[in-house]
Amino acid sequence: MGRKSTKENKSIWQTTRENLGLTREKAGELIPGFSPERIEKIENGRTQIQPEDVMLLAEYYKSPSLRNYYCVNECPIGQAHALRTESKELGQIAVETLNAINKLSRSKDRLLEIVEDGEVQSDEIADFVEIKTTLDKIALSVSNLQLWVDEQIAAGKLTHPGR
Repeated sequence: MGRKSTKENKSIWQTTRENLGLTREKAGELIPGFSPERIEKIENGRTQIQPEDVMLLAEYYKSPSLRNYYCVNECPIGQAHALRTESKELGQIAVETLNAINKLSRSKDRLLEIVEDGEVQSDEIADFVEIKTTLDKIALSVSNLQLWVDEQIAAGKLTHPGR
């Protein structure tokens, strides 16, 4: 039987595994191509976790949020471009999405005025930035909704669309 870790600054990879009640040995048996030693190296940062490792951990740990964590925190491209999704209740996601859509709806005429000439003029920048912020909120809401769906599928509460 595996030893219980007493390390204070555990990685997300380790805390996720431990929250599932899995030892490194059990996780190594569960995940194809993983050994307890490999898991320990990933958890302690002694080896660089690869995207394919993240995909397997997210799948076998039934924790889709690990994919976003990796993209936002460890992937150089994701650090610059990925949205930091959050696990939220469906109702909260819906309210945030609809609020952003309503705000954008009120701003659509202004957006058309701004982009009509193909340029953003100096007196239009503040309005354009506000509209972009609203669009960013919609994009984040969509991302949060996708995470919610992935979590429901992982928990067996939904089936994957198209399957």
